[in-house]
Amino acid sequence: MISLLPGISAQEKIILINSFVHEEELYLETTAYIEEILNRKLDICWDMLEYRNKADKIDTICRMRSMKWVSWSNIKYPPLLREIYDPPAVMYYRGKLPDPEKSMLGIVGTRKPSPEANTQAYKIAYGVGCKGISVVSGLALGIDSMAHRGNLAGGVPGYAVLGSGIDEIYPASNRQLAKQILDSGGAILSEYPPGVHPSKWTFPARNRIISGLSRSVIIVEAPEKSGALITANFALEQGKDLWTASIGASSHNMLYDRRGTMKLAEDGAEIISTENDILDKWNIGIEDRGNEVAGYEVSVGKDIRRNMVSSMADFLKIEI
Repeated sequence: MISLLPGISAQEKIILINSFVHEEELYLETTAYIEEILNRKLDICWDMLEYRNKADKIDTICRMRSMKWVSWSNIKYPPLLREIYDPPAVMYYRGKLPDPEKSMLGIVGTRKPSPEANTQAYKIAYGVGCKGISVVSGLALGIDSMAHRGNLAGGVPGYAVLGSGIDEIYPASNRQLAKQILDSGGAILSEYPPGVHPSKWTFPARNRIISGLSRSVIIVEAPEKSGALITANFALEQGKDLWTASIGASSHNMLYDRRGTMKLAEDGAEIISTENDILDKWNIGIEDRGNEVAGYEVSVGKDIRRNMVSSMADFLKIEI
C-alpha cells in the first residue's frame, strides 16, 4: 500500500516502510505524525481505505495473471537495487528474479542506432552471455533490443525493466522478445503496478533501476540528449562502472548522432571493444571464461543481420 501513496518520493516511501512494522499501523496515525516522520508538510491528505483497496485489487490482479511483487523489506528484493539512493518500494515482475550471486551488465543506447552500434551491442551481449553473464536493459527499440537478443543467443536468462506496468509491454512490437526473455528463465520487471501505461515521466525513472541492478553499465551509442545518458548519470551517482562501446569510423558516421557517447568518452568513460574487456575489468580469469564458441563470427554475423532487419521493421511500425 505504501508504494501507491502519491505525493511522496521513493526515499520517503522507504522511510515509512522502516517506520511501521505493519502497513495497517498507518491507519492509526495522524497526518501530523506522518509529517513528523518525513520531516516535512504533506501536500495531500491520503484516504488510507482507498489505497488499501487499490493495493488489494492489484494483489488480486497479480495472482490471477501470474505476476508477482517483492517489497523493499523482503529478503528476495535484489540486493544491488536495495543499495541505491532511491530504490522502488515495490518491484513487480514476471518470471524469476535475478540470482543475487551473479553480476549483471547493463547495456543501453539510442533507439536509432547505426549499423556499427547494432553490431557492437549484439556482439558484446552475446559474448558475455556465452560466459554466463546476463544483460539488463529497457526493452526499447534499437540498442536495447539488440543487446537483449544477443544476450539470449548467448544462452543466459535475460532481464528487461519497463517504464510501464509489466502487463503493458512497450513497444508492442517487442512482445515476442519479452516472451523470449521469460522463456529464457529471466524476468520482466517494473516499479509500476499492472495497468500503468508508459509516459515521458516513467522512462527516466526506470533508468535508475537498470543501472541499480547492474554491476557495470555500457552506453553503446547515444545522441547528446538521450535517455541512455540519464542511465549514465544514475550509474555514476550509484558508483557503478560506466563505459562506452568502441565504434570505428565508417561511411555511416555522419548519419547518426553519437555526440552523447563521444562526450562520455571525453569526460573519462572507458571504452569497451569486446566482452573480454569486461571480463578483464571484472577479474574473471582466462580459466573461468570457458571455450570459445565454434563458428562464433559466422553464427553471430547471421544473427546480427537477421535481428537488424527485425529491429528496423519494428521501428517502422512504432509511432514514436
